[in-house]
Amino acid sequence: MKNILVINSGSSSIKFQLFKMPEAKVDASGLVERIGLDDATIHYKTSKLNLQEKIAIPDHKTGLKEVAKLLMDPEDGVISDAKDIDIVGHRVVHGGASFSDTILIDNIVKKKIKDLFNLAPLHNPHNYTGIDVAENIFPYAKQVGVFDTAFHQTIPERAYKYAIPNEFLEKNRIRLYGFHGTSHKYVYTKTVEYLAKPLPKVITVHLGNGCSITAIHEGKSVDHSLGFGPVNGLIMGTRSGDIDQSVIFYMIDKLGYTPAQVSELLHKKSGMLGLTGYSDLRNIEEEASKGNTDCLLALEMNAYRIKKYIGSYIAAMNGIDALVFTAGIGENSSTLRRMVCSELDYLGIQIDPDKNNIRSKDIRLISHEDARVDVLVVPTNEELEIARQAYGLLKN
Repeated sequence: MKNILVINSGSSSIKFQLFKMPEAKVDASGLVERIGLDDATIHYKTSKLNLQEKIAIPDHKTGLKEVAKLLMDPEDGVISDAKDIDIVGHRVVHGGASFSDTILIDNIVKKKIKDLFNLAPLHNPHNYTGIDVAENIFPYAKQVGVFDTAFHQTIPERAYKYAIPNEFLEKNRIRLYGFHGTSHKYVYTKTVEYLAKPLPKVITVHLGNGCSITAIHEGKSVDHSLGFGPVNGLIMGTRSGDIDQSVIFYMIDKLGYTPAQVSELLHKKSGMLGLTGYSDLRNIEEEASKGNTDCLLALEMNAYRIKKYIGSYIAAMNGIDALVFTAGIGENSSTLRRMVCSELDYLGIQIDPDKNNIRSKDIRLISHEDARVDVLVVPTNEELEIARQAYGLLKN
């Protein structure tokens, strides 16, 4: 039996769970959310305690230290000493061409993760911080990296290769890598288990502060909306998603922006934040309900972009058996799910309004009983998937 602490550092949050493996018993779990904002909150849950507290959390390093304090708290903690942690499993967003599988982290691995900062500027730096802090707090534990890009290594060349000169792929490894792979893999597996029937063609939609959509054929990722870096595809909390490349050249050549400023704009000041002034969909839906026209349009744009990808992936796979919504927004926003699935009945996608409005933490079917395509909400558990992979690597 091993105690595995999983740290999942997102662009504005840290999810964590402490597992006893292989039985996958959760001793503690929690979330640090809205990092860097005035209303940053930490959630911490054990069998005896359910804590929610607003606390100043200016950055991910501070958040991770607060998590460690809670885990080892003399009264409310679940471990007495740092030595109790055998493995720390880390979600790492971008593995580039270097990592296609789960790996034991050493200084060479850390350097390669650091070298990829510019490809995932909202994530890899925080992932690296998580590793650095965990090494200091839990020096006796093995540090394991699980890469978001790994699940997408099965995408065929016709889909991952860009239409630029071949040398950029051959020499510089510029290609589509894909992200959120741990989540997409997990929810696909849970969907197959839940429906207990063959599902050759599945589209999984991961909607959080970062968003992506994956076409899965016979259990393998065959196309995906994020690419070389995690900024294109769907509209996200602060990331633009797809944009005409000419806009970037125009901003540099005509408007006087530097490349670094354009990168900052597209990664951290665009998406729903750029459209509405809010990056959190809960705020946007609340404002939309009051008639805020910017928020109403942003929701329409968001749903429209997702619908276009669903249609293109159905075409790419020549069909669909199930459509799956997951992650914070995908699991909790009945509004966005409704908007995405409206007027897709020609493709066999119809949801039941009553089922869609049910709030639950459980996997659930929300499609209409007459629909040809199963539509589900499947809570993701990237932390459990990371724990399983870390345990599989170091179980002996």
